Amino acid sequence: LKEAEPWAGLDEFEILVKAEEETGRNLELREVVLPSTLWGLHVARGNRARIYVNRQLPGIWKRFALFHELYHLLRHKRGEAFWSATNTPLSSFEFQADMFAWAAIRPDWVGE
Repeated sequence: LKEAEPWAGLDEFEILVKAEEETGRNLELREVVLPSTLWGLHVARGNRARIYVNRQLPGIWKRFALFHELYHLLRHKRGEAFWSATNTPLSSFEFQADMFAWAAIRPDWVGE
């Protein structure tokens, strides 16, 4: 909750500005049609990053997917292959991103 607190309640533009400041990357958000089993993904190379969110999701879940992928950019900077090599279970990798996303959307979810 504490880690997500500064992100809660920000609009999309504010999220992107804050994310660019924290990651040092130019960040772009795209809503695209993805398979129903894929809510979002991110691609990062050099000083650029792009987050793709499944446009078919309802609004609150698009926001969840955005924060989930954002957490990976913020905290899992070396990518899935690096974390797999450290024997960090991918379930832990994804759980951390999910908990950040839940905490960030909590005020939207409960109407605070």
